[in-house]
Amino acid sequence: MISIKSEAELSYMRRAGAIVRDLLELMAENAKPGVTTRRLDAIAYDFIKKCNATPSFLGYGGFPGTICASIDSEIVHGIPGNRVLEEGMLLKVDAGACFNGFHADAARTFAIGKISEEKKKLMDVCRESFFAGISVLKDGARLGDLGYAIQSYVEKQGFSVVRELVGHGIGTSMHEDPSVPNYGVAGRGVRLAKNMTIAVEPMINMGTRHVRQLSDGWTVVTMDGKPSAHYENTVVIKEDGVEILTI
Repeated sequence: MISIKSEAELSYMRRAGAIVRDLLELMAENAKPGVTTRRLDAIAYDFIKKCNATPSFLGYGGFPGTICASIDSEIVHGIPGNRVLEEGMLLKVDAGACFNGFHADAARTFAIGKISEEKKKLMDVCRESFFAGISVLKDGARLGDLGYAIQSYVEKQGFSVVRELVGHGIGTSMHEDPSVPNYGVAGRGVRLAKNMTIAVEPMINMGTRHVRQLSDGWTVVTMDGKPSAHYENTVVIKEDGVEILTI
């Protein structure tokens, strides 16, 4: 069931969104060579609690971390641990916070030190594809419009769009209806309405779009071992556009 948020509910989501925004900025400051992903996770947990919020991911379906920390060919759902960040890596950090019962969710791809030009292009195109996608969103638009805009932008740049993993509605639950694919046919799919809240999150690969899940039950990686990038924000559908809650 798709929920339309009241102004009071949106005020809580704006606060959750601001917490996630600031958290990701904190991650950017600390994601350096020599730092472990477990250390980033501890920093994230302490920050969210300091903001009088709750980590959305910790314990969700049994997930053991506050953030998802995915490196290079790991697309999403990487478990924070003892792995040390090294020069040249791409780190994807996905994070969520719950404030007064309402969630916000966002992700960024970070360059660890100096990265290759190919990785930089991948990271940039992923971010740009998000903005290409939301440019078509407004009251009455269809989800296929969003998916088509993202897919078209990404594929013109020579990259591929992951299809097994998609964005989602968000509110009192981390994952609500509708599912929000990053591919599709314009004019098709669920019609969006004012004050719907969705998480738009392009996940794109340097090589094949195909993926597999590791034996830890969480981490999803590219089938060919090539790098992936991820960029996500929580947005509110408005009459003629969107409001981004996590920037």
